[in-house]
Amino acid sequence: MNELLLSEINSERIDLLQMISLIEQELFSQEENKTPIDLSAVNELISFCQLEIEGIDDALERAERLIELLFIDNLFIDITRNTWPVNSHCLEHALNFRCFAPALKTLLIIHIVRCCGFEINAVYVPDEVMLRIICDDDYAIIFDVQTGCPINWLELDQRINNLEGSEEEQNLAAIDDKKLIVQYFVSLKTSLIREKQFNLALKCVDFILALNPDDPYHRRDRGFLLQQLDCYKVAFDDFRYFVERCPKDPAAKLLQQQLDMISHIETKLH
Repeated sequence: MNELLLSEINSERIDLLQMISLIEQELFSQEENKTPIDLSAVNELISFCQLEIEGIDDALERAERLIELLFIDNLFIDITRNTWPVNSHCLEHALNFRCFAPALKTLLIIHIVRCCGFEINAVYVPDEVMLRIICDDDYAIIFDVQTGCPINWLELDQRINNLEGSEEEQNLAAIDDKKLIVQYFVSLKTSLIREKQFNLALKCVDFILALNPDDPYHRRDRGFLLQQLDCYKVAFDDFRYFVERCPKDPAAKLLQQQLDMISHIETKLH
């Protein structure tokens, strides 16, 4: 476990671009040659955006132009997909081929927009995470991270009214950066499992559990990965933890059957 990376994630102010670089360096670089990720293309894009919007006085117009620069001029616009490959989570490849996993694109756009002088955060708008640029005290733009299209206020009201919970929960509270990084790890882990890169997926789960040690679903996922890597004893403990914490989950019944079978075999062997 990389303690430096964990300390950066847990710090009060997170440099999201640096965080992406550290994660990629930790997961994908060879142990003997953990070279930093080249961030020059992102920095050039930031400089370009800053130059293009600096002469626009109105904050709303400036924000609209910035979204246009990213999604139209720089081809960040994309379609929604059911699955994303591992390389769409890797910054250099994603920039070169304009194929961003949503979790990576969220972090990247937030970093760019902040560098351009705006307050921006991710918010949950049923049924998706969107981005909100706060222009001033009166105006904000909430837009889709894949298409750059803003949501109109009528649709926003309808979605918010469908939210259950208190009025405070319905006020589109910002998702903090740490949770966005966890979402990135989760998305990357899912892609790694799909591409059968179990060792790297296990690294992702270990980071997630270091940040959320009591999450039964991530414990279950770690158990699955350990099982794939023939580490049955630790997998058994993780599956048992999940079954005890989430007995009503449909997966718990199947896992309980596996646990009973393993226990029965161990009893016979002894």
